[in-house]
Amino acid sequence: MTEPLSLFASLRRPRLMIRAARAGLAEYRRDRDLKRLLGATPAPERALPALLDAEARAEQTRQTGDAAYSIARHVELLIALMAEARLAARTPA
Repeated sequence: MTEPLSLFASLRRPRLMIRAARAGLAEYRRDRDLKRLLGATPAPERALPALLDAEARAEQTRQTGDAAYSIARHVELLIALMAEARLAARTPA
């Protein structure tokens, strides 16, 4: 699990997006939010890599200026990433 955590730690995103994601952490509900973002509620060890992949796609869409980009979804992905990284850090290996 250390590889996904190190990938998460190396993410560089706009400060405002990170602030918005931190503010949304209090409202994060794993079963509700993961199902909406990933279509299922995977086990914790599978959720972080899936979220990293989805967030990377959102970041690529943002950087290319694609009209399909959704800042709300991107922030939701960042919220889930932060929450799942915290969960993974607390869970013994």
